[in-house]
Amino acid sequence: QVQLAESGGGLVQAGGSLRLSCAAPGFTLDYYAFAWFRQAPGKEREGVSCISSSGSETLYADSVKGRFTVSRDNAKNTVYLQMSSLKPEDSAVYYCARNLMRTRCPDYALGFDRQHEYGHWGQGTQVTVSS
Repeated sequence: QVQLAESGGGLVQAGGSLRLSCAAPGFTLDYYAFAWFRQAPGKEREGVSCISSSGSETLYADSVKGRFTVSRDNAKNTVYLQMSSLKPEDSAVYYCARNLMRTRCPDYALGFDRQHEYGHWGQGTQVTVSS
């Protein structure tokens, strides 16, 4: 399986910002929807955001609405997650993945029972928010 590559994580104070990047070396990103997930120690993997193949449609988990912004630059084969007003609860390993079937982001796209629809998972990038 060809893997995506996440980057941009780090240590930040509460209220700060980070921008995560998801690159796809060797193939283009524009055919399918992509999503960001996160997993904190001892917790289930959680869907964070989804973006359609064109970038015109986005979806966010309630916990990050108004603080996170997902975008994509298909010409650069890169998907981004801009994170602002970060909270300690946002601390997790963040992953990006490609939806294997869909080009759009229906309102159930981030559900735990839909994670099997995604593939090409990256290695993850650690985000740590201190209080």
